[in-house]
Amino acid sequence: MFVFLYMVHYKYAIIFIKVSEMSYVNYKKNDLVRISIDSLKVSLPNLKNVNKTQAIAEWLMKTIDDGISNNKIAVGHLLPTKSELAYALGVSLGTIQNVLRMIEDKDYIYSKQCIGSIIKDRADSSAEIRKQTSKKDIAQERIKNYIKSHGLNIGDKLPVSRRLSHEIDMTLNTVRSAVSSLISAGILEYDLKKSLIVKSVDFNVDSVADEETLVIKVKDDLKKYICENFKIGDKLSSHEELSKLFNVSMKTIHNAVRILVKENMLLPRRGSYGTTVINTSMNSAFEPRREMSIFAPAKETAFYHYQKIQNKIKNIITENYDIGSKLPSINEFSKALDVSPNIIRKALNNLAQDGILRFTRGRYGGTYVIDMPEVAEQTFKWLAVNPQYTNLHVESEVGVN
Repeated sequence: MFVFLYMVHYKYAIIFIKVSEMSYVNYKKNDLVRISIDSLKVSLPNLKNVNKTQAIAEWLMKTIDDGISNNKIAVGHLLPTKSELAYALGVSLGTIQNVLRMIEDKDYIYSKQCIGSIIKDRADSSAEIRKQTSKKDIAQERIKNYIKSHGLNIGDKLPVSRRLSHEIDMTLNTVRSAVSSLISAGILEYDLKKSLIVKSVDFNVDSVADEETLVIKVKDDLKKYICENFKIGDKLSSHEELSKLFNVSMKTIHNAVRILVKENMLLPRRGSYGTTVINTSMNSAFEPRREMSIFAPAKETAFYHYQKIQNKIKNIITENYDIGSKLPSINEFSKALDVSPNIIRKALNNLAQDGILRFTRGRYGGTYVIDMPEVAEQTFKWLAVNPQYTNLHVESEVGVN
């Protein structure tokens, strides 16, 4: 078990937080040596009448093996950029992308976002870069599952790529990349009519592939980290600190935090309050402390703001417009009500869903009133009064009368 101490600033004091069971390599781009494209041009592969992706992948893997044995290439070096490889080999960036994914599957390289393709030490598996189960990997498992669930046998045709992408709910480019990998693995092939057919059914389907994405992995690690180092009511470290701690992007941390918010472990609040821990149990079904519920989530707070703007627009409509009238533009509303155009747009969309407005396009397009809103019922929606205060004044009014 690998243990290290991570220092953060919290409540104007320096504390040390222990993070266990993490052994992820943290590469910095400026510290890495990039291999020049000239060193790989000794013997370029022949790409005539062959599968270009497969041929380039085999050439690149052999080049890496030979370079390491001759001490011209070292573990941890960066491969040339995709554009450099594509230009030197005379192929598209998409082909190079598929090549790199293929040799990564064979443990020759790591692909790290914003850094590049790092040559891996295949003899040492003790330290790994935290790697996302890619969309291509998920697409591969879904295609294999499609073959199994539809009872396809060797020689049977699969749908065309566009149709297959719809069947497995993945993008077309991802499906094409997954198909290339499955062809390399000997599971699929193209027949003489360029139709995609099943070549082998001797494979297993990873049923949890969809679940093992980077966000889910980080979410699980973050949950454990919170349970070990925080108490209920503590403010969570910033996304920037967490991204450095877990060696992932801030977007990944953001998405992981959103999941923990849904699981009632964290509570996001506006301004300097930040994200607060409201549950330190690994059980997702655990109910947070009741006193934490007084804070409205940011999403609900935003909804209330849109609702207030909606009510103002309703009043404007009833006082100044009739059914069939065209309303001012979003920018005009924005200036008049002193809010952003996005808030006006949200409010108008909500009123359109309520059947009050209709949007039209074209030369005479715009926002038109198709029904008059009711505004009287909104009078009490934003009034919040202490019950004791209400009772006191009611009793005094009764006493006066």
